[in-house]
Amino acid sequence: MIYKKGRYYMVKFMWQGRMIRKSTRCTNAKDARTVAGKIRSELGKGKWGVLESKPSITLAEFLRQDFLPYTESKFQFTPKTRDYYDYGANSLLESDLAGLRLDEITGQHAQQYAARLSATLEVSTINCGLRTLRRALNLAEEWGKLDRAPRISLARGERQRERVLTDDEANRYLAACPQPWRDAATLILGEGMRPGECYVLRWEHVLLNGHGGLIQIARGKSKAARRPLPMVPEVFEALKARYEAQGSPTEGWVFPTDSTSGHLEESSAKQWHAKALATLATAHKEDPKANPEVKPFEPYCLRHTFGTRMAPKCDVFALARILGHSSILITQRYCHPQADAIEQAFARMAESRRLVTDGGHPEEQRSDITGEKEAINLALSRG
Repeated sequence: MIYKKGRYYMVKFMWQGRMIRKSTRCTNAKDARTVAGKIRSELGKGKWGVLESKPSITLAEFLRQDFLPYTESKFQFTPKTRDYYDYGANSLLESDLAGLRLDEITGQHAQQYAARLSATLEVSTINCGLRTLRRALNLAEEWGKLDRAPRISLARGERQRERVLTDDEANRYLAACPQPWRDAATLILGEGMRPGECYVLRWEHVLLNGHGGLIQIARGKSKAARRPLPMVPEVFEALKARYEAQGSPTEGWVFPTDSTSGHLEESSAKQWHAKALATLATAHKEDPKANPEVKPFEPYCLRHTFGTRMAPKCDVFALARILGHSSILITQRYCHPQADAIEQAFARMAESRRLVTDGGHPEEQRSDITGEKEAINLALSRG
């Protein structure tokens, strides 16, 4: 049989009790079947050399010569992703895995790598190296430097951003935010934008009219990230006020600052976010009844809150498009059904079953139908 893994098709079959797996280096099924037939033919002639792989290079050589140049070019417009893989690659280069050949590395080696670092590093940091290793080995297989990439499992216990704010928490948080972070947080919460997409937003990609508008995300982590987002009222009001305050510009940053890049940066956003949480904590300490506690959260949780609010209003495919995801599997991480939503779902199901049991009609319709039946029976009895 043949199957596709990455860019190329693989061939898999049993030969004299031995499982044969080999890359065909073909990108279409027809050519892959031809290569598979040739492999079988060569094996039938006793030429086992057809299964021999090229000498494998070490992980360190592959990372330096192939992987890091690839990430530098691939993610030149997404520096955070590039830096993530750079950090993971440097961690691997400093480990015992660096001296192993690509075809020697197994899932057990990855587990040993995680175990050695578990005493000194956070799980998320360890998984950065494991994700980098997984990506590097998959690329090595795709580029023909490795016949089959091993399965690399991530370390358990990584903290996920699953906090979802209530409406009251969100409103009090926005009120405590200093500008320009208040407007930026309003965009993230109201449109589901990634914080990085919000920081680099330009007026060329913002359309305002008399009562609404549209935001065009021009670049992002993938093609799916480039998407239009209709404005909700609170976002329209925030952007309209900012637009007028800046003199109705036709171009330039929506959130300009004195930073080197000229726009809002993550470091500044974290400082303003911390100030807002500190303001809420002080208010709670002074008057706990009037100001309920808002437990600390990360700015990215505003996007998760948007995803949870939007999930009941559309199907998962539409939500993936709104959030800029290329796969609905990623979208599932952003949907955190609340207790009241689950109760409402069960209530709707119970109501539908009750209607079916009672004849499929609401209470007022059942009374009307009963009266009509009595009138018909009375008329028939009178002849």
